[in-house]
Amino acid sequence: MSYVSDNWSDILHRAWQHALLAGIPLLVGLVIAIPLGWWARRSVTARPVLLGGSGLLYTIPSLALFVVMPVILGTKILSPLNVIVAMALYTLALLVRTVADGLSAVPEDVAQAATAMGFSPLRRFFSVDLPLAVPVIAGGLRVAAVSNVSIVSVASLLGVSQLGYYLTNGYQRSYWIEVWVGVIGCLVLALIFDVVIQLLARALTPWLRARAAA
Repeated sequence: MSYVSDNWSDILHRAWQHALLAGIPLLVGLVIAIPLGWWARRSVTARPVLLGGSGLLYTIPSLALFVVMPVILGTKILSPLNVIVAMALYTLALLVRTVADGLSAVPEDVAQAATAMGFSPLRRFFSVDLPLAVPVIAGGLRVAAVSNVSIVSVASLLGVSQLGYYLTNGYQRSYWIEVWVGVIGCLVLALIFDVVIQLLARALTPWLRARAAA
């Protein structure tokens, strides 16, 4: 506990950096995954290419991707942008299929009713299809968020500042209290992401709360 109290400000600073490195790619990946998931849902031809291609992204080892990113982006090895872009790719790999599955789960009679009411395809997507897909998409986001928090810590091997620093530095020094600070910090951060996503999903689906209350 003395280590935590003596280094509290540094722990919070690294936790905030870790949250940004995991959270920004989550938002970027979601924004890109929504149109790609919609395309995969609508096109029989594009579906296997989009789902298979995005799935292959997740097979790339994270450390290798972090090392290659500076070459592709023309950035320095310690630039946080390398981690953000790499994590956005991993998030995309998880969410394209999730978005496609969520949109596929929308009842056909509901979609047809919206069309019969004069909804344009774009309006129906944002007013009917996407809101009804929120529970499925939120489930995928929760998985992606926990995955991001975990994978981001690997970037500490390259010297990128975040909670993974305590894992590598503590292990090198055999200072296990520091290792536990990194482990618990990542667990708490992942839990915060999970709770926030659940609360947002709940706020975006008021009809589910009404149904549960009934």
